[in-house]
Amino acid sequence: MALGGDGLARPLRDAGIEVTPPARGRPVDAVLTGWYREFSMDALEAACEAVWQGARLYSCSQSVFFATAEGKAIGTSRAISAMIRSVTGCRVAVVGKPSLHALRSAARRLGVRPAELAVVGDDPELEVAMAHRGGALAVAVGTGVGTSSAFARLPGERRPYLMVHGAGELLGLCRESAGAGLDRRNP
Repeated sequence: MALGGDGLARPLRDAGIEVTPPARGRPVDAVLTGWYREFSMDALEAACEAVWQGARLYSCSQSVFFATAEGKAIGTSRAISAMIRSVTGCRVAVVGKPSLHALRSAARRLGVRPAELAVVGDDPELEVAMAHRGGALAVAVGTGVGTSSAFARLPGERRPYLMVHGAGELLGLCRESAGAGLDRRNP
């Protein structure tokens, strides 16, 4: 059962997973929460019923906020999974940011080790934390949820390796380093 829009359901279908919208009375193996601004009480009841019938609950993200064109928006996956957990008492397995499942999946898809990845993100609690857990390069971008000062307040071992103000600056640095043959272990 996908609690999210087409951006959540389509990749699952493309991977060969049978996806059902939230509806009561449909037996499912899992409930996955994602970005779902259209969430309703009917969807909550369907998800809780599925969990009571044995479905596992998964969350795409436990982010409190997401950056949108209009500014900060509440992370719906976190809020929805918290409601389901509160009602049913179930456990929530996080499969997206900041879990190592997400990092390892990306590495497998790219055919590299997690330590060979650069994880770029705007949230001090998500992408940077995930990168550190998996031994990847942690790059913070200050154009979303997190600010330069938020990243600076992190303990030294949790800070990003690199802080940029925007994706354009990061692209410029990548082009420079590709031309210079730089290595993150030897900046």
